[in-house]
Amino acid sequence: MTTTHPAASHEDTVFRRTTIVKAAIDMFRAYAFHEASYALLAATANLSLSDIQRHFPSWEGLVLATIDRWNEQRMAPIVPVAATHGTVRFLRGIVTANIADPALMRMLAATVNIAATPGHPMAPHLHERWHRFHLMVQNSLEHDVETGREPATMNPPRGAEQLIALYEGLQLQSMVRPDMDLLDAYDRAITRLREGWKQAYIKPVWEIDIVN
Repeated sequence: MTTTHPAASHEDTVFRRTTIVKAAIDMFRAYAFHEASYALLAATANLSLSDIQRHFPSWEGLVLATIDRWNEQRMAPIVPVAATHGTVRFLRGIVTANIADPALMRMLAATVNIAATPGHPMAPHLHERWHRFHLMVQNSLEHDVETGREPATMNPPRGAEQLIALYEGLQLQSMVRPDMDLLDAYDRAITRLREGWKQAYIKPVWEIDIVN
């Protein structure tokens, strides 16, 4: 008589799902986001279509699992930099990693349109991930201010907006300008941004009352 052990079954499921997600990373490295499909993944993973869909019946769920796994692999060695060297160096580490392997950034850029589409099933989940990243950068900047790494004149919520806009905007430019020196562009822009953080807030000209 053969006894089925739930623990062994669970381990097998985890192993198979991990195998599928690793194959999905390989697929998205090799193909554009809009070209990816269950059939292409089955060929990449050398698994049957039914096996993949049994573990990931939702394509959206598979994409999110792939993003999470891939991002965790990229971020694991970089996250400690925020505590030891500050937020600016932390984001510079991500930029450096993306230069070495730009495929994840291409995939994340492709999901922006999905996140901006009202009613798309993936949109709330993508919003949550971007919000979590923004909060992480904001909290890190707060720590930088507390430790004197960044000036007290810098407002962390606004600083996080500016820093992420700079970090993501430059990377988007580099995707369509392959001759661009992304790391140099980041360093130069960050230097100017941090100089601005040292200044007290000054109202822009359109907010100043004009006396006739």
